[in-house]
Amino acid sequence: MALVNAGFVVLDALEPEKLAVFYTELLDGEQTDITLDQVEIRGADGTRLAFRRDLGATPPSWPRAENNQQVHLDFLVEDMDEAERRIVGLGGRPLETKDMPGPFAERVYADPAGHSFTLRPVPPTAADQG
Repeated sequence: MALVNAGFVVLDALEPEKLAVFYTELLDGEQTDITLDQVEIRGADGTRLAFRRDLGATPPSWPRAENNQQVHLDFLVEDMDEAERRIVGLGGRPLETKDMPGPFAERVYADPAGHSFTLRPVPPTAADQG
């Protein structure tokens, strides 16, 4: 048995309840634990996230350097356009990404609290390649 098990990524926000709703809907998940200052969720695929109340939280300014991101999330999707419609419908917004490096057609968004996250296409499996 491992000495330490991975818990979950925790994002700070002024209103963790609202941010939890955004990610719960995005990940087809459920809220698993709610306290006065933190909400935890589990996505349909088992992804675990938490949102902690921080009255001093300020949104990251990525890609600008003055308040650069500390961390971001990557999500794998089958249909980028469908995922984008859902994100925008839930209150997220696309971020400018025309200079993004990398081999994938990635799209970057901000959640309603300003945290950035990336959508990447699900990589093809060996069976898909031939």
